[in-house]
Amino acid sequence: MNTTPGIKPPKILILATGTCAYPGADAVGQAHLSYPTNTYVIDVPSPAVFPEDFYYRCFERGIGGIIVMSCGVECPYPGAYEKVATRLDRVSLGLKKRGINPARLKLTSICTVCTKAFLKEVHEMNDLLTKDLEKPQ
Repeated sequence: MNTTPGIKPPKILILATGTCAYPGADAVGQAHLSYPTNTYVIDVPSPAVFPEDFYYRCFERGIGGIIVMSCGVECPYPGAYEKVATRLDRVSLGLKKRGINPARLKLTSICTVCTKAFLKEVHEMNDLLTKDLEKPQ
């Protein structure tokens, strides 16, 4: 990671579903694999419980990027994944209107053993945030 000395990369918030993505994140830790320290993983039953305003408030309060990691269409809650996908599409449009790069919000499917996919998503988000930091204002 190439950051300017003294400048900390923005925080990455991961909302990880307890049935799929959180065990995947746990598998990363159990394998002693590393990812950027600016990453915070929260175990959630379903990201469908978070209203649109939650995401905007996160960005307003200094979260640099949000990755919603779910079970995808395999979600144990019928219709939840589709609801989240629709909601995040609306939030992405709102972010763009607010001058925030919509790529800073991402929905992805992570399974219980998807350590490589988990790491890929975190590193891609961190790289995006780092590049945004390095852009001249």
